Amino acid sequence: MTATLSISNPQPRPRDVAAWLILLTALTLVLVATMRSPEKDDVAWLLYVARKWLAGQRLYEDLVEVNPPLIIWLYAVPAWVADALGVPPKAVAIPGFAALVLGAAWWTANLLRTQGGIFARRVPVFSAIGTLLLILPGVEFGQREHLMAASVLPYLAVMAIWLNGGAVSRRDGMLVGILAGLGCALKPTYGLAFVLPELVGWLRGRPVLRAAPIAAVVAALLYAGAILLFCPAFLKYAVPLALALYGGTDTAPLQLAQSASSLLFGDAVLGLLWLFCYRGSTARTRFIEAMFTILASFAIGATIVYFMQGKDWFYHRIPAMVAIVLGLLVWSIDMLPSMLRSLRPWQHSRGLTCACLALITIATFVQGEASRMRPWIEEAVEPDLSTEVRLEKIIRREHARTYLAFSEWIGLGFPVVNNTGVVWTSRFDSMWALRGEMWRAHQDGQAPKEWPIRHWVARDFVKGCPDIAVVDARGGINFVGYLIASDAEFAKAWTHYRQIAMFDGLRVLKRQGATCTDAKQLPRVASAGLPSP
Repeated sequence: MTATLSISNPQPRPRDVAAWLILLTALTLVLVATMRSPEKDDVAWLLYVARKWLAGQRLYEDLVEVNPPLIIWLYAVPAWVADALGVPPKAVAIPGFAALVLGAAWWTANLLRTQGGIFARRVPVFSAIGTLLLILPGVEFGQREHLMAASVLPYLAVMAIWLNGGAVSRRDGMLVGILAGLGCALKPTYGLAFVLPELVGWLRGRPVLRAAPIAAVVAALLYAGAILLFCPAFLKYAVPLALALYGGTDTAPLQLAQSASSLLFGDAVLGLLWLFCYRGSTARTRFIEAMFTILASFAIGATIVYFMQGKDWFYHRIPAMVAIVLGLLVWSIDMLPSMLRSLRPWQHSRGLTCACLALITIATFVQGEASRMRPWIEEAVEPDLSTEVRLEKIIRREHARTYLAFSEWIGLGFPVVNNTGVVWTSRFDSMWALRGEMWRAHQDGQAPKEWPIRHWVARDFVKGCPDIAVVDARGGINFVGYLIASDAEFAKAWTHYRQIAMFDGLRVLKRQGATCTDAKQLPRVASAGLPSP
């Protein structure tokens, strides 16, 4: 008798091949666009701070920053690797961010795979989540909110399993909890976004004390302890500074609502779809409803947090938008067909109405995403047209060694400083703190004595004596005029600057002669420090 050994090599399904192609196309687009276009200002600044911190400068003392230290510690990894390899930090950070969000997407897909149904095939689910996390942030790729949104997705998947009465291993629960806890530590206010999902579970009789939330809380507490132990200056300087002056960048609630109208519409549609969601009796349909419920409740919670922050900045919407789009995808792919099959003939209008709402919402998000990505893609195709690159060319042409921009927009300082190597002659990344002082003076009738920002900015300017200074005329705030009126030394120094260029609402001025200090003695302004109040 002879035995025949048959070895089969299963071919990948066309659906999996298409999913991989979509994901790789999205990854290629994002990497090329992000690497070729000017680096996002916040990301560039944080990488700059991370490099200075690695070089020995003190966080929150030599380097003025109001964000909690975890993001600096995280950004220090690509900064250190880049310095070791002799390449720009951006070349390591961007692929690193992509790897982080794709890792979270793969983990989420593996957790959902155990529930079967539309989640049974891991590759298409991974592709959908990964493509969304890559594309949706656009130019904000790598922001804290972007990384946080990716880090909480495995936790939301475990919450859906828990809401459906299922269970995951204690190990998986602890790991997703730790990741979510650290993710929320990047942006602590978003911990409030989990209150509504937990409340839904409690109302359905699910236990509150589980491995995942306990691990998340423990991770957050350990992080808080690390701040007290290794970075007490954050509580001493950064928190009081932010509480005193950060309100100067707040936006009125009505204006926020107008700017985030698509976000509010998406939340409303999720609520309506949940009300009319198909309640089946099978394990598959029960889990679909649980997943949709968790995503919808988290999206609403994240939207509330967005309004609590009071800033009209797109990246603050990213966590809510990720949950909204994923919720709509879950409902559109699975719930709509099930719902239409189950309805009686006279009830089809309700299903069609829900379908139209879901499709309109998805179309609204796609249209908004396309309009936001267009300038980003254009800058990647023709980077020489961007404001930052034009500034960099002037700095190089004038052989400038020191530089400062009077603007709230961090982008005029970073990545310009990162790419040219000039010394940034201010302890602040932009004029946001000066605007905060002006706002407080308007609110209280006088500038806060414990935070004399105008004097610190003026002292830095006189001491640093920038070769090139840029004045941003687009925001309608005359920072230079405010400093001239309040500081005689600054006023005297400013008389020696002459305009050499004007574009995109910016005035570029060059110092004529050594007037502020001896130009041969360049100060270490980056370590000027934040004086103790």
